Amino acid sequence: MGVRDKDRGAILFHLAFPVTDFTETKHFYLTGLGGRLGRESAHALVLQLGGHQLVAHLSDTPSLQQGIYPRHFGLIFKTRRAWQAMADRVCVRHISFYQAPRVRFPGTRLEHATFFLEDPSGNLLEFKHYKYRSAIFGERSATEIGDTASSLSSSHL
Repeated sequence: MGVRDKDRGAILFHLAFPVTDFTETKHFYLTGLGGRLGRESAHALVLQLGGHQLVAHLSDTPSLQQGIYPRHFGLIFKTRRAWQAMADRVCVRHISFYQAPRVRFPGTRLEHATFFLEDPSGNLLEFKHYKYRSAIFGERSATEIGDTASSLSSSHL
């Protein structure tokens, strides 16, 4: 049985991911992105970002991959203003973009503003805002998901 629509607001997302240094992780997620610190132990940190729970687990192996696929995580902003505020915060905090702000799939129902960051342990984060909210879970007739050669040349903001 699935979650009823009226109960969806009572649900938080949880993600566990590897990090190699707690000091750098806290600086990136707390100072850089404005998250909050929860519990700490010798092997894990609980972080709050966008109202959701992230658990950073200490690992000897950095999370390295070529490009943004197959693994990344992030936040979808419901307003363009909130997305822009995060992009501005990244600039003010002198965090380097892994992929600069741009628009993917311009002129389509899937159009969205996006940028990527890389945390100090090599984890990739995407921050995006869809022009049409229906593209978040709907628009099932569309087959585009992620970057293609043509979407990589999409307009930069």
